[in-house]
Amino acid sequence: MALAFLDTNIIIEYIKNRDKDIVNFVNNLEKIYINDVVIMELFQGAKNKKELLYIKKKILNFEVLQMNQSIISLARDIVDRYALSHNTKIMDALIAATVLSYGIDLYTLNKKDFRYLEQIKLL
Repeated sequence: MALAFLDTNIIIEYIKNRDKDIVNFVNNLEKIYINDVVIMELFQGAKNKKELLYIKKKILNFEVLQMNQSIISLARDIVDRYALSHNTKIMDALIAATVLSYGIDLYTLNKKDFRYLEQIKLL
């Protein structure tokens, strides 16, 4: 387990140092992937400039996977297919489309947001 795409909720636990198991898990990863959606969610959650700078410092070494038109189209298809049946949110669809397009496992604390997408390996 050397590579991982981390959902926002995992990174929050890591940054706030609240869950030692998650902190140890993240610290032992060889490569950590996120996308711009995760970054925006983290920035939006900052309470002040000091916390924002701390978040930026903590994620500095994470690799940001670029979203392109095919990822956006896939996310749109996910929303079209699952918004009514599973209450799929745009941000979750963009995260799902990113991990599907790059073929990376998704680490999240909110499995309910993704479990209906059988192609995604959730950990």
